[in-house]
Amino acid sequence: MQTLYVSQQNCYVALQQEKLIVKQGETIYAQVQLPLLEQILIFGNSQVSTQAIRACLWQNVPIAYLSRMGYCYGRLLPLERGYRQLSRYQQQLSTVERLITARAIAQTKIKNSRVLLRRQKKRLESEELEKTLQNLDYLAAQAGEADNWERLLGFEGAGAAQYFSAFGKCITNPNFVFTGRSRRPPGNPVNAMLSFGYQVLWNHLLALIELQGLDPYYACLHQAHDGHAALASDLIEEFRAPIVDSLVLWLINRKIVDAQQDFEYHNGGCYLNDSGRKKYLKAFVQRMAEETQTDAGEKQPKWDLLNRQIKAFKQFVYNPSHHYQPYRID
Repeated sequence: MQTLYVSQQNCYVALQQEKLIVKQGETIYAQVQLPLLEQILIFGNSQVSTQAIRACLWQNVPIAYLSRMGYCYGRLLPLERGYRQLSRYQQQLSTVERLITARAIAQTKIKNSRVLLRRQKKRLESEELEKTLQNLDYLAAQAGEADNWERLLGFEGAGAAQYFSAFGKCITNPNFVFTGRSRRPPGNPVNAMLSFGYQVLWNHLLALIELQGLDPYYACLHQAHDGHAALASDLIEEFRAPIVDSLVLWLINRKIVDAQQDFEYHNGGCYLNDSGRKKYLKAFVQRMAEETQTDAGEKQPKWDLLNRQIKAFKQFVYNPSHHYQPYRID
């Protein structure tokens, strides 16, 4: 089953017999057999014909409408898909099952961060970087054995501190300086890009979680509070380094973003301005549209990595004896 991602702007999705056609004027971007579709994600300004919507609902194919940043405005669901059957199963997960999953997520986050730094080390020989890699190895092992959430979050936080202490050394563009992570508000252009990237990715994950019928407020590592969708915060952890952090380094080191022209300062923080957001989103959408080969030999855009992991978590909820395996990079 496939997911149709319509990220090109000002497209029109039309029905042609049993096929959906994505086009812009006379240019056709995609053709997909409707019986093969699982869901449709519309990013930004594109339209779907009434006939196509009706056919999707008849075939039990949900449609989600998102901003270009990934914020989900809403979704169209067939009536039979409109009930939260999974929420009951999520709430029945035992404390042990949730802790095992939380450990796997935190450990993978640390290991993926380590892989990104190790890749940078090949061109940036540094004793300090080597020491950080060793520390992250130790913290990943400890996270995998933590016997409670307090200790686990302590190891996860220590891993993030170690990682970001070395992240700035991977920046080769002299116009950007990074000495540590600052969030609310972001203190400099690098932190502004990281925060923006995490928010974009988090929004995408939340939309996909909703489409799969999972309860976004019931998670394993993070706790829901004040309307916080904790499951999106859980599942973003494994993707921070391979998707957002690597893209930020690429945009900075390739001098695609400009430290003077693409940022603005207000309310005590630094943020991407209109031109900066446009550059980031263009690069983000292009990277996520790149095709990767699945284990089954099929080619799917990188967007599908997110969807595959959410489906894996869904299967874990149904059958907790098959532990959730977070996304790992090598």
